[in-house]
Parts: sequence; C-alpha cells; structure tokens
Amino acid sequence: MAGLVALVLLVAPPQARAIEVETLQTPGGLTAWLVQDTANPMVTIEFAFDGGAALDPDGKAGLAYMVSGLLDEGAGDMDSRTFQRRLAALAIELDFDAGRDSFGGTVKTLTEHLDEALGLLRVALSEPRFDPDAVERIRGQVLAGLRYAQNDPQEIASRAWFQAMFPDHPYRHAVEGTADSVAAITVDDLKTFARRHLTRDRLTIGVSGDVSAEVLGPMLDTAFGALPGASDLPAVPEAAPAADGRTVVIEQAVPQSVAMFGQPGIARSDPDWYTAYVVNYILGGGGFSSRLVEEVREERGLAYSVYSYLMPYDHAPVWIGGVATNNARMGESLDLIRAEWARMAENGPGEAELADAKTYLTGAWPLRFTSTGAIARILVAMQKEGLPISYLDDRNTYIEAVTLEDARRIADRLMDPQALTTVVVGQPEGVTASN
Repeated sequence: MAGLVALVLLVAPPQARAIEVETLQTPGGLTAWLVQDTANPMVTIEFAFDGGAALDPDGKAGLAYMVSGLLDEGAGDMDSRTFQRRLAALAIELDFDAGRDSFGGTVKTLTEHLDEALGLLRVALSEPRFDPDAVERIRGQVLAGLRYAQNDPQEIASRAWFQAMFPDHPYRHAVEGTADSVAAITVDDLKTFARRHLTRDRLTIGVSGDVSAEVLGPMLDTAFGALPGASDLPAVPEAAPAADGRTVVIEQAVPQSVAMFGQPGIARSDPDWYTAYVVNYILGGGGFSSRLVEEVREERGLAYSVYSYLMPYDHAPVWIGGVATNNARMGESLDLIRAEWARMAENGPGEAELADAKTYLTGAWPLRFTSTGAIARILVAMQKEGLPISYLDDRNTYIEAVTLEDARRIADRLMDPQALTTVVVGQPEGVTASN
C-alpha cells in the first residue's frame, strides 16, 4: 500500500528524536511525504497546488486570495455556519492561503479526528458552495483590508515596487488584488478557479504527526482523490525584473518614511543558491549580526529597522530589502545601504563574517523542526523545489562548504548597486526621485 523511503535526520538537537521521512504512494496513486511522530496525538497535513495569484485572469487580481477565504465557508451539504461549527466541535484547524506561485492549505487535528478532518477537507476542495452571502461577506472583508492598505506605507511601497519591477508580468499585481478587481470577481470566477487550479497533477503533500503510512494513504485518497486529474491552466511566463536603479517617491504625510529596495536575485535551483544565502545573511538577513543593521542602525542610529532577503519566485527571483526611519534620515540611510551593497559586491564578506554566518545557519537548522506544522511545511517545500529526502541530512554540508572565494565570487556575480531599484513612501529628506 505504501512505498517507503526513509532517512534519519542526524542534525537534530540532542534532546530531540531523529526524524525519519517516509515517501508513500497511496492506493489511488498520490504521493506524500510523512514524518511519523507519536509523541502527541496530533497530525498536520500541509498541501500546495502549483500556480497561485500569478494565474489570476486579467482584471480579476485577488481571485486566488478570495478563494482561499471561501473554501471553508460552506461545502457539500453544509452551509458556512454548519461547516465552521463542525470544525470547531472537533477542534480541527483548516486554513487556506494563496501566494504568487502556489495555492495551498493546512489541516491540523487530533489523530482521533483525522478521518473526519480529511473528509471535511475533501468537500471543501471538491464541493465548495460559494454561497452568495458567504461570497459577499468575504469580499467585504477583503475590500476592508484593501482600504486599510491604501494608507499603510509598507503596503504602498511593496505594491509600487512590484509594479516597477514587473510592469508587464503578473507579479506586478498584489496577491490581494485591488478594490476594482475584487469587486469584479463573480461566483463563476470562483468556481472556475476551483475546477482548474485544484487538480491532482499540481498537488504536493507533506504530513507530520501521529499516523502511520498504512492508515494515512487511504485517507489522503479520500481527501484529494475526487479532484480532477489534470489542469488546463496556461504556464506563467518567465520574467526579467526591470531593475534599472530608479528611485520612486510616493508622498504621504507621515513622520516616518518606509523604503523597499531590490534587484534581480537567484533561483532556488541555482548551484550557487547556498552561497548567496550565506552572503545575504551577512548583508542583511542576520538580524543584529548583519552589516546593514550594524552600519545603519547600530553604528549611526539611522533606522528603526533594516533588512534584506532572497525571494526565489518561480519565474523571476529577486533580492529584496527594506528600511524604515524618520523622514529626515531616509536619504542618509539609503546612501549607506547603497554603499554597503557596493562594498559587498566589490569585496565580498570577511573571513570572520563568513565563519560566524556558517556557525549560525548550521546551528539554527535543527530548530526549524520544532512542531508538526513546521515539519510538514518543510516537506512540501522540499518536494516543490525538487530536493531529495537526503537534503535534510546534507543541507548543513552545503552551508559549511561555502568558501570565502565562493562568497566573494557570488557577491560579484549577483550584486549590482546600479540595479538597486527603490520605492520610498513618506516625506523623505535627501531623496531624489528618478525621472
């Protein structure tokens, strides 16, 4: 019934049991990765379908996001109130979410209610009702959030940055859509999304908790087996971010300015991914140990927060950062960030910086496996990235293998301060908008 491939995770902390991953094939032909853990009578199922908000139709941005709020608002012969009461009565957590590249969800339940939980998941995915009252209630909630976002400097900066970087690509749209696009979404749009997106060929499943492969397999078939086998959705086009180094200033009467900046990044499948990951930790991903925090916040007290991170979107990876400070100091802060970007590009990190980053990143790895939810999410992410189960054992060796020469090479290859494209929201002093 269940094919088995297992690996012991040797990097687990001393007080934790080793982790063993099973690859199971359900009787119905689905594939899932499972970590069985009998310490608590709980199970978490994480699942994802390829293709998210980037596939929203023209003029209907926010469709995937709206569906994520509606799948548990009535399904099968249960209206919204009945469905939600059933979840609450059994203490079942069922959540859906939409991103640019995927649409997914999570089920968390006591083991004794797993069969019932997956039955409710089945009807939510295969028989969503999209009743008019539920649709309008969720639409109203989304529109209320969009109205709030209109005055949120961070949200304004993010939306404007993606529009600048991806003017002709679906990534330009926020996952939540706009007031006009959300208002245009119909019940037929919602039903079409469910039919075309929620298909078995796009499905990835990760499970962690108190359940065996033999018991789990038929239950997963119950949950997902009724979905269509294949989708007719088009492919999302590849994109080259329009990172031309421009600076966009959006005036807002607030005492603190917010900036978002970034450039093209690196794909998760690139052989240099781990090197870039280490370099970013040193630059701005390492909290108080990063260069940007040290130079911008700690040494000069210029900013309340400053950071950077790699975002390996499926069709256009980017390297993003942000800073928030009072209006009078934004210009100085951005100048220093650009200088640090250029210094890293030219010289790379130092030997001590590299050693400290590798020590932290390898030491923190086992701490990611602290709950069934965290483990299930990692199992899904690994499958979506095409990583083998052995990655759990090998990941730290990839980090440890990064040399100073590697780090300097990848900094020179990727980092381009001339491409650093910036959006500032507020009344920043010392910042000149590009023409």
